[in-house]
Formats: sequence, C-alpha cells, structure tokens
Amino acid sequence: MTLEEVVHAQGHENVSGEHASTLEVTSDDFLTPAGDCILAIEADRVPADFDSEFVTACQSADATITATIEAGDQTVTVTGTGHPDLSYENDRSHVLRTSDYVDDRTVMVNADAAAGDVDRDLVEALADGADATLTLSVKPSGD
Repeated sequence: MTLEEVVHAQGHENVSGEHASTLEVTSDDFLTPAGDCILAIEADRVPADFDSEFVTACQSADATITATIEAGDQTVTVTGTGHPDLSYENDRSHVLRTSDYVDDRTVMVNADAAAGDVDRDLVEALADGADATLTLSVKPSGD
C-alpha cells in the first residue's frame, strides 16, 4: 500500500532550478532570484497538513519516498529516503535534500536529484508560470 500527499503550486518568473543539493516547493507567494532551489510557490498544502499515517511511514529510515513534480507536459521524479527525525511540522515549505540533513522543512533525505538536476524543460515551464503538482508518495516499510 502506497500513501500519497498531493500539493498544488505555481511556477514563477524567478524559478531558476540551479541549487546543487536541495529542491523546494513553498507556500510563499513570492520568489527572489536568490531562491535557486525553489521550483514552485503558492503551495496549497504544507508538511504540517499531511496525514499522520503518511508522516509516520516517512519516519522510517527504510522508507522510500518518491516526489513527482508535474508542470505542463513535463514530469520529473525524485527518489529519496525517510528519516526518524522527519517531523513534517513546517507550515511553509517542502524541502527535498540530497544530504541526510533534517530540519522541520525536510520531507525527504538522500534524494537522487536536486533543483539543479531537474530537466530544463520542466524548469522553463515553471519559469513561464505553469501550474505545478508535487505528489509525495511513500511505501511503508514492511509493505
């Protein structure tokens, strides 16, 4: 059984997708050029909104977490792992990390890609203001 959380967000003209170790979707309604890890803004849901069963499944170091980002006809999938310290308590941002660093914004560690690795066609669509969908899914360990 796979658990899913879906977040709808919006691209922005300052999306550059250049960060080498993180990828972020935020509920903020603005983006400065310095936010080179942010792919979408105005997220309609934040980690604090997620179902407790989903959060618990992600708190296993054995959990595989998949993030699918869709914009226009472009899709990218990033795969990482869970971590016992993932809290999903942040009320602003979802951050996927290639490292094992965890803070309250982290939704995945050991990700196999960061913003800088995302297909340029997807980044371009988001920079043109495309609607974005972030789908996070986790298969609970033992399933």
